[in-house]
Amino acid sequence: MPSDRIQWFPGHMAKTRRLISENLKDVDLTIELLDARIPKSSENPEIARLVAAKPKLTLLSKSSLADPAATELWKKYFAENGRECIFYDCKTGEGISAIAPAARRICAERLERYHEKGMDGRKLRAMIVGIPNVGKSSLINRLSSSNKAKVEDRPGVTLTKQWITTSLGIDLLDMPGILWPKFDDQTVGENLAVTGAIRDEIMDIETLACVLAGRLRTRYPELLISRYKLKPQDLEDTSDFELAEAIGRRRGFLISGGEVDFLRTSNMLLDEFRGGKIGRITIEIP
Repeated sequence: MPSDRIQWFPGHMAKTRRLISENLKDVDLTIELLDARIPKSSENPEIARLVAAKPKLTLLSKSSLADPAATELWKKYFAENGRECIFYDCKTGEGISAIAPAARRICAERLERYHEKGMDGRKLRAMIVGIPNVGKSSLINRLSSSNKAKVEDRPGVTLTKQWITTSLGIDLLDMPGILWPKFDDQTVGENLAVTGAIRDEIMDIETLACVLAGRLRTRYPELLISRYKLKPQDLEDTSDFELAEAIGRRRGFLISGGEVDFLRTSNMLLDEFRGGKIGRITIEIP
């Protein structure tokens, strides 16, 4: 899969970059969301450049879908690099209560200045940034105890900025998700695509399924064998396509002539990975 095939929309990106730049002066800190399954691939270098002047809290979303052992490695990695990070999950509530205290720690000097000016009641203001479909709207709805942000399991749903009041003493400014125009590292683009950060409509689903099968063969062979009733030899001396085909055959996804319905198999494999049905999986480790 050539890396130059994985692109976003220049007009959308330019608008989002402009929104971030224009509104950065109105916030005390930025909260960047990463995907706990692909912490490195989901970190947009363009966002880092845009918000470099502001204190930053990093949140790793969808932690209930991630491998706990890999999560511990990432926690150690971020701590060693001096980054304030919280792994959280909106469905389970894990890590949610740690967000406000962490934001206040990061903004301690700013809060002290507000205190000196007699502005103790002033709320912190944070800008929420991240790639598409990383869970920004779900987080905002969890923190505001309402469905103020539109949520769908596909990228590109939030298209304009939104101010949200929460009960945490923090007002949140939601920004649209932003991808970078072109990925120099093909693996980054593939990781983003298999987790759903890039719209399936512009991707080759069958190629993505082969990529995912290869990733899972390397990192979680036992989960593949258990979920799809595979035999160990299905994972040995086979191509990624042949492995995905074996999964479809075990599921009975056959068409006339006994051939595997590969498109149906591909959609199923991606959907089950994204939904956590195969198991708790982290595609990359530090």
